[in-house]
Amino acid sequence: MRRFSQRSHLVTLSEINITPLLDLAFVLLIIFVITTPLLEQSINLKLPGGGQPDKLIDKRDVRTVEVGATGVYALDKRRMPVNELLARLAADYRTDPRLIVYIRADRDGPYKYVAAILDGCQRSGITRYSLRTEPPR
Repeated sequence: MRRFSQRSHLVTLSEINITPLLDLAFVLLIIFVITTPLLEQSINLKLPGGGQPDKLIDKRDVRTVEVGATGVYALDKRRMPVNELLARLAADYRTDPRLIVYIRADRDGPYKYVAAILDGCQRSGITRYSLRTEPPR
């Protein structure tokens, strides 16, 4: 009887227990599922319809300003206050006079948030800006 118990003991030790590996895989999957949406930091906007396709423009000369319905501002997908945003646009314009500012504003937001950007661009001497819309279908 003793031999038999020793054999079964050796047999159970030779098998690999994959339960901890599966637990680790599921934990990593949950972590990635939770953190992936946090990496996206742009503002969720609903643009108005209309507009024409762009001509050939050098993408290095373009800065995109996003204006949320609640007055949240973002410059090239980085959120910041309006004063800092306008200061960065003015500094970029001084280094690159061909600068074009794309303004993407939520269609349901108050116009005063867009007017603040337009006024700041005018004061900095930036005259090349474009109010962006959804492309026609």
